[in-house]
Amino acid sequence: MNSSDTTSRRSPVIAVVGATGNQGGSVVQALLGGDVRVRALVRDPGKPAAQALAAGGVELTVGDLTDPAALDAFLDGVDAVFAMTTPFTDGPEQETATGIAIADAAARAGVRHLVYSSVGGAERESGVPHFESKRRVEEHIESLGIHHTFLRPVFFMDNFGRYSTSVEDRQIVVRMAMPGDIPLQMVAVRDLGKAAAAILLGGSAVEGSSVEVAGDELTGSQIAQAMGEFAGLPARYEALPLEAVASFGDQAAMFRWFAETPAYRADFAATRALVPDVLDFPGWLAASGWKPAA
Repeated sequence: MNSSDTTSRRSPVIAVVGATGNQGGSVVQALLGGDVRVRALVRDPGKPAAQALAAGGVELTVGDLTDPAALDAFLDGVDAVFAMTTPFTDGPEQETATGIAIADAAARAGVRHLVYSSVGGAERESGVPHFESKRRVEEHIESLGIHHTFLRPVFFMDNFGRYSTSVEDRQIVVRMAMPGDIPLQMVAVRDLGKAAAAILLGGSAVEGSSVEVAGDELTGSQIAQAMGEFAGLPARYEALPLEAVASFGDQAAMFRWFAETPAYRADFAATRALVPDVLDFPGWLAASGWKPAA
């Protein structure tokens, strides 16, 4: 290779939506250190999360997902983009609108590959609002005819770091609105990031299609048992009636769907091909340093 070939070669640019959050942050971490340039869209470059990205070598573009001009600047010259959306700020309808705006900007910029993080079961008419909102984004991406891959994670193990568990009388108690003998497929956010990075870097067998990813499948009772063994405490699982979460309409619909098996239908082999060291649930407990809420 002559010197002109060397100087003309540039590292691919990968844009990551949601880089200061859990999903996007996990993608950034999986990409850093490789032969790529990582770009993030941030509202405030002075915030600690944005400054941490910059310190790690991430290029920052200042703007908002609701601003087409900011999206165009963010995706200018980008080779691939990881996109994710969330319904938990402004609701499912706004989630769909945001996803559509990102996809349209990717099409305008001529991005060669769009990886959209959706949800397991999005294509199966679940009736769960925040699943259906993601499916509307998928459908729009399909209508654009751009090269894309749908990454569909199942239930995040990391949710157990925030809710559903407590310690009562020196016993771990896990409560969810689903029967204790129904298996729940789960994946670590860390592994969602690794799977996305593997797809974004090219050469994976799933590129251009869709893949539902998971690292483990346990019943509620088995989840409680694993937590108890990790913490060295007795543990039990309590199945809540759906009425207990009825006020969380979207969540109630999701747990109702979980009980109508099969719900999630992950491809464990494809997940392992993307993430050879994918975490099972006990592995996630250890890797995350999980501690039950007091």
